[in-house]
Amino acid sequence: MKKIFIQKIVLLLLVSSVIVYAGGGSRNGTGGAAQLLIPVGAQGISLSGSNISSLRGIDALYWNPAGISRVNYGIEATFSHMSYLADIGVNYGAVSFQVSDLGVFGVSLKSLSVGDIDVTTVENPDGTGRTYSPQLITAGLTYARNLSDRISVGITGNLISEKLGLVSSTGVAFNIGVMYTGLGGLDGLSFAIVMKNLGPQTKFSGSGLNVLAEASGYQRPTQYYTIDAATYELPSSLEIGVAYAPVLTESNSLLLSTTFQNNNFSGDQYKLGAEYTFNNLFSIRGGYTYAPDYEDAEFIYGLTAGFGINYEIEGLKVRLDYAYRDVDYFDSNHIFALTFGL
Repeated sequence: MKKIFIQKIVLLLLVSSVIVYAGGGSRNGTGGAAQLLIPVGAQGISLSGSNISSLRGIDALYWNPAGISRVNYGIEATFSHMSYLADIGVNYGAVSFQVSDLGVFGVSLKSLSVGDIDVTTVENPDGTGRTYSPQLITAGLTYARNLSDRISVGITGNLISEKLGLVSSTGVAFNIGVMYTGLGGLDGLSFAIVMKNLGPQTKFSGSGLNVLAEASGYQRPTQYYTIDAATYELPSSLEIGVAYAPVLTESNSLLLSTTFQNNNFSGDQYKLGAEYTFNNLFSIRGGYTYAPDYEDAEFIYGLTAGFGINYEIEGLKVRLDYAYRDVDYFDSNHIFALTFGL
């Protein structure tokens, strides 16, 4: 029965992708809520997001919600900071906890620190002397469960809040993931499918859309009217990943991972990553993203790298991770993350 259930889930994800992802790169830049595309977590970023089928525990929360059900600790928490493009900071925090046999729940919060921006108008293109600070926040609630020792499923509901000066929008998006380990009866071989950012269209509203106008030729005073902003779709994606962890020695482990990502508002991406771990204490990672649908000047991300240091004392796990992502035209991204398990 469980096998039939999983087959139905996978078939539903694949069929839905035909509808959701038609168009691809021909629709570049026409979606909204771009903050959903900003990755979080040093481990996943250092592998270029190639490991959606191998991430476990709270590190999987952003990349594949099914992975948080595969935990060795009842409670996990992670905090990270990324220096993003143009001096933008990305702060992220999440907590996951296991509820007996019911499954694993997780909550997360991502916020962007943009800083102050000068207010400009048609009459004052160089600025009015006033400033505003954009507020971009994504809050998520996740549930995941192991259906068997090999199959995991998970779903995340995200509340998206964007406030830009006197206009704002609020929407919801869902991520759905399936993870299968021991593919083909081979230990260490895993497979995953993830659909991200599925949700209804939304639009901006607020007093910033009020325009002062005068009806010429009519005996009416000058008054405000409200512009009806156009709706926008979410930047959805379909990801299919495979990872293999060959058996080396008791103190040495290796992970090889790859993911194909199809986007409804940009070109396809192929991601590769590798991670070496010594004695479960120190890890070194590297990754690369190949985007053939982009011109050389359009895709600004390249190589990624990073490391992780694990430490455990009296049942408390502490891990420090760092990731580096090469970026054209801007300063490279640096990500630091601190994770606890109890």
